[in-house]
Amino acid sequence: MKLLQVPTANLEERIKEEMEENPALELDEGKHSDEGEMKDEFTDGSDSLEEPEHGQDEYDTIDVSDYVHEGDDDIADYKTREDHYGDDENRQLPIKTETSFYDTLENQLGLLSLSDKERQIAQHIIGSIDEDGYLRRDTPALVDDLAFRQNIETTAEEVESIIQKIQQFDPAGVAARDLTECLLLQLRRQKQEGKDVDKAILAIEKYFDEFTKKHYEKIQRGLGLTEDELRDVMQQIVKLNPKPGGNIGAVNKAESYVVPDFFILNNNGKLELTLNSRNAPELRISEGYRDMMKEYDRGSKKDKQQKEAVLFIKQKIDAAKWFIDAIRQRQHTLLDTMSAIMEHQEEFFLTGDETTLRPMILKDIAEKTNLDISTVSRVANSKFVQTEFGTYRLKFFFSESLSTDSGEEVSTREVKKILTDLIENESKKHPYSDEKLTELLQEKGYNIARRTVAKYREQLNIPVARLRKELV
Repeated sequence: MKLLQVPTANLEERIKEEMEENPALELDEGKHSDEGEMKDEFTDGSDSLEEPEHGQDEYDTIDVSDYVHEGDDDIADYKTREDHYGDDENRQLPIKTETSFYDTLENQLGLLSLSDKERQIAQHIIGSIDEDGYLRRDTPALVDDLAFRQNIETTAEEVESIIQKIQQFDPAGVAARDLTECLLLQLRRQKQEGKDVDKAILAIEKYFDEFTKKHYEKIQRGLGLTEDELRDVMQQIVKLNPKPGGNIGAVNKAESYVVPDFFILNNNGKLELTLNSRNAPELRISEGYRDMMKEYDRGSKKDKQQKEAVLFIKQKIDAAKWFIDAIRQRQHTLLDTMSAIMEHQEEFFLTGDETTLRPMILKDIAEKTNLDISTVSRVANSKFVQTEFGTYRLKFFFSESLSTDSGEEVSTREVKKILTDLIENESKKHPYSDEKLTELLQEKGYNIARRTVAKYREQLNIPVARLRKELV
């Protein structure tokens, strides 16, 4: 179950760890997928590890016949399936090499003329900035940090002075303490560049709360703006970046690339499922360990030291066989689960139309595969499939059902897709209320209550109508 949850991108590392711990396990780099199938002949080692009968030397019970024959490490059947993505999968994933967000700030710090003490303070401040570009520590706390952690005596005024210097760095808005200051720093930078943003600055300084709640009429009255002026002011504000550090140095934030576990190809109307080849490592039992067992088997004089050595070797080979078998079971579980999902949601994989998704719960796939619901859940929550329409987490395809006027059961995913379309196409000057959305869905034949519409809207991270309002 633990191996099942290991992401494809991390499986190689997990196998490497196992090989470091167990020298009887190794990669067979000389084998290819056309050399055969992994045979179903591995045992869990329990037979060979039975307790010896009373009065019998435990070393006399060693049977090396299971350890000296070939064939334990043949390639599994999933390795022999046609792989239409083989060339792409074997390529190295790109690694970003751009300068990180913190490197960008450090480089700009090097351009300032500062004393050694001021530079230490500035470096501490930069280190306290979060990945979104905000300085979440207040000035007195920074003074305390510098005193207790770095033995630097300073004042709030000196720290604040250096913060203001850092706030002049790029990207504009960096080192702000909150969103209001972040937006104002950007607007004031634009003003320095000669842009007419005075009204936008006043709107943020005096009416930030009204701005966040989209009470535009209050801003318009308070600043005495015409509708055109209000529209221009709002456009200036919404173009600002609320997370100035968010787009810089993603590699510094351990950005992860999604590595699909499966690929689905539409081959002239026939769906073909392929497992990512990274999930199919070519493992085998070490030939050196086999040879040691053969030497023991051929020898006539077997002293206690030899028997102790061969018992150790046997245990390592048993552990290696168990790991190879666990990897093989992982592949079969993944393929069985994805095959059942592909069969159930065939129409979607052929068309990419979310409204064709059928209701599907974990129990449906568990019954089709004879797997535990908990096993299906682990696969659904941790694995991805790449299709011609995009890459999806498997849990995307699971949803409850909802009845239509005709009594037909449809996926809640379908209802959410239609709800999203309705909101995307609404008038942003007069967005639909939840009550109106309920009426529109009911007109389309979906039996749905207003509270259910509100729940789906929240699950889709769509704000209420008032917050969707825009000046057109």
